[in-house]
Order: sequence, then structure tokens, then C-alpha cells
Amino acid sequence: MYKRILVTGGAGFLGSHLCERLLEAGHDVLCVDNFFTGAKRNVTHLLDHRNFEMMRHDVTFPLYVEVDEIYNLACPASPVHYQFDPVQTTKTSVMGAINMLGLAKRVKARFLQASTSEVYGDPTVHPQPEDYWGNVNTIGARSCYDEGKRCAETLVFDYVRQHNVIAKVVRIFNTYGPRMHPHDGRVVSNFIMQALTNQDITIYGDGKQTRSFCYVDDLIEVIIRMMASPSDFTGPVNIGNPGEFTMIELAEMVIDLTNSKSKLVFCDLPADDPKQRRPDISRAKEKLDWEPKIPLKEGLVKTIDYFDSLIKSNEMPMNIAAAR
Repeated sequence: MYKRILVTGGAGFLGSHLCERLLEAGHDVLCVDNFFTGAKRNVTHLLDHRNFEMMRHDVTFPLYVEVDEIYNLACPASPVHYQFDPVQTTKTSVMGAINMLGLAKRVKARFLQASTSEVYGDPTVHPQPEDYWGNVNTIGARSCYDEGKRCAETLVFDYVRQHNVIAKVVRIFNTYGPRMHPHDGRVVSNFIMQALTNQDITIYGDGKQTRSFCYVDDLIEVIIRMMASPSDFTGPVNIGNPGEFTMIELAEMVIDLTNSKSKLVFCDLPADDPKQRRPDISRAKEKLDWEPKIPLKEGLVKTIDYFDSLIKSNEMPMNIAAAR
């Protein structure tokens, strides 16, 4: 059934892939982005689509449009970007959620909040199920993002209870793929960029800390399924790939796939950096009949090709952290 759909953060890594999928399904898509970390090049190929519209807007300000569904993805999602302006990061998560939930309430739209595995902090439970409340430093350098997203989840559930908004919460674990920002400071983009340019690959800590990596196509599929799930199912739902890899394993795989001459170098682990991160996706399997299908090596090949094309085309986006 045709719907009018708003995607905030629609020119970002995940948002652009979501816009693409929604257009393929025949919907009318309004892409909203303030272009802090999002980029026009991510949606340039969609601009001529008759059902696509792009608007520059910051979700910390109200938005008055008529839509049937709202996917709220707006917020810098990597430490390099969300620590650049931590106050604005918190405002984007909290005020952005208030404004978009207010819009959902006014126009009776379904709402989906893109939350994060960061709500679990440096977890003491492994893997992390949705009923784990987390181990978060409320005053650390990462707390602008962690606590902002936790507050956004609180707002979603209060709007459901108080205003009967139909809303959903997904907790996104590490995701990678084409259109990642090459300077976002995340481990996949860092390793690939360093390997392609034959620089030393920087590993923080002893390299034995683990992450789970979900390819973007798998993630977009489950986000769409969550939005379509029964009205009384709010979640939260962990979405990600439960396959677990150490940083050393990931680095060696990237070096092998790029035929790089890079060497591994080890640096101090940043404060509050989680030592383990792996989703328990039992709820996604049960409620959404979903689990990821794309193995890490296959997804890395596609991501490496994307970064390689960026380097060769000389269209590298600005390094926001270096601009401080």
C-alpha cells in the first residue's frame, strides 16, 4: 500500500539506503537532513525520482508535514562525529525525538526510533538482550550519544503510553557498507581506508575486544519489517549480526581482501570503549522472522569497492574532526 514516508537523517549512511528501499517499494519519500554528517552524494541518484523529495532541516526544530510514517534516524552515530559538538548531539537525540514524536501524534503517523547498542554502554552481560539495562557512564565523553539515545527511548515509550502513538524502537549494532563516511572513526571504515592507502592499521587496546558487524542491506530489511509489525509491539528490538570478531581478526581480513602492505600498530584504548559488543537477536527472530544473511567477508568486499572508488574519483568528503 502506498504511503507518504518521512526519513530524518535520510542523506546519511543508513538513511540513504532506507530511502532507496522505500522508493523501490513504491512509496513517496521525504528525505530530511541537516547535512552535518549526511551527504548529498548519497542521494544524488534519487533526486530525479518522481516520488523523492529532499529537504534541508534540523530536527531540533519542529517540522510541519503530512506523512503516514516517520523513520527517525537523525543523529551523528560515530564517536568522532557525535563528540565534535556533544551538546548538539544530545539536543538532536532528545529534542529531535520530541519534535518527531509530536509530529507523529498530530498526524497519526507510525513512528520508528533508531536507537543504538550504545544504550548498553560497556556491558557486563554478554551477549546483550533487550531486557539488560546497561552499564553506561552518564558523564563520560560518549554520554552525549549514549544518554541522548536512552532518553529518546524513554520519550518513545511515554508517547505510546500517554498519547497512544504507534511507535517502534530498534537498537542498531555495528553496521557497515557503502556510503559510510570514510572519516567517521569507526573500525570498519578506519581499517579499510588505512589498508587501501597502505598506512599502518591502528588497533586500540590489545585488539582482543570484539564487535559484531551487520551489512547494511540486512539492517534495512529488518528496520522495514519492524515498522510494519503489529501496532502493539513497540520493542525495543536488537538488530545486528551476532557473528563476533576481534579487532585483530577484522584487521587481518581487511588486509587480505585489499592485498595491503599495512602493518598492525597498537594504541591505548579510549575511555569507556566497550570490550565486547554482540546482540542477542532472539526477539528479532521471533517477532520479525529476521536474521542477517550476508557474511562479513562478502559485505567487506562491497564496502572496500566503495571506498576504493571514492579514493580514485578524488571525491573524498571533509574530515569533520580535522576541521576543529
